[in-house]
Amino acid sequence: MTTPTPIKLDLPRIAVPKAPQWPELGDAEKEQLRTRIKRLLKERNAVLVAHYYVDGDLQALAEETGGCVADSLEMARFGAEQDADTLVVCGVRFMGETSKILNPEKRVLMPDLNATCSLDEECPADLFSAFCDQHPDRTVVVYANTSATVKARSDWVVTSSIALPIVRHLHEKGEKILWAPDKHLGSYVQKQTGADILLWPGACVVHEEFKSFALERLRRLHPDAAVLVHPESPDEVVKQADVVGSTTALIKAVAEMDNRTFIVATDEGIFWKMHQLAPDKQLIPAPTAGAGATCESCAHCPWMARNALQNLAETLENPAAHHEIHIDPAIGRRAVKPIQRMLDFARKQETAKAIDA
Repeated sequence: MTTPTPIKLDLPRIAVPKAPQWPELGDAEKEQLRTRIKRLLKERNAVLVAHYYVDGDLQALAEETGGCVADSLEMARFGAEQDADTLVVCGVRFMGETSKILNPEKRVLMPDLNATCSLDEECPADLFSAFCDQHPDRTVVVYANTSATVKARSDWVVTSSIALPIVRHLHEKGEKILWAPDKHLGSYVQKQTGADILLWPGACVVHEEFKSFALERLRRLHPDAAVLVHPESPDEVVKQADVVGSTTALIKAVAEMDNRTFIVATDEGIFWKMHQLAPDKQLIPAPTAGAGATCESCAHCPWMARNALQNLAETLENPAAHHEIHIDPAIGRRAVKPIQRMLDFARKQETAKAIDA
């Protein structure tokens, strides 16, 4: 079987910020903010789109106001289907950029434009483009966690929920892959598909910290627990999983599996939706280096944590330039092609499943 080929590059060191410490709000203060945000969403003909990893208050508000709580694939699709003049994206910057690429005529706002992603930061467009030029025989497949400029240099954009079928499709056509930026997800995809993949050496600061030896100990303490792992995690963690999948797949597993206890190796923000769908089940965070040591993320993305009710309200009250996503139109026109290719593939796949059923 073909093994994934890692590359050696001097990537920029990522300064991982501390998660912001938002003032704790009382019930009355929260309700005032929620009421204010709901009013502003209506006044601005705006829709709220939130990722599973942001604070549960934001996820609840998105659902209550007719918005969307989803993984990055569904966030992209949902935003493209809305009639709203403004999309408000609670997540990290690449998600806002994707919304703008698909909706260039709409205003796209984010509570904090500095909410970035380690995978995005570890894949600078100039280094990536030069590397692609060195391998013109390979189909360029990039994970959604990348900048608009990197997407514009790609042939396909994928999310974790659709990476396997797309790469399998390309492999069956005999294509060789240049994959970026997550080496763990890329390695997992290669092992599942057998494709010839050249791996960019990036990693997510959250998933990189899950520890296999600590997970083994935790499993012994909870022998009846099912282990759910996002494929951005290291291979030795993935090997211990009962279910490996995207955020949506892991949420579905909690709702549908008979187990009463789950050990979950992904960002703890996902627990809000899991508890909503299965309130009687026990969810245990997979261990990171934070157990008896120090960690950078401790199973919660510090950039996702930059989204809160407070700055969401401020964004809608004063949607100034420092809240709005702007993309060079030429970059946007190139970047939309591989994203649309992914969306079209997903649509055909769903149609085929419906026919088979």
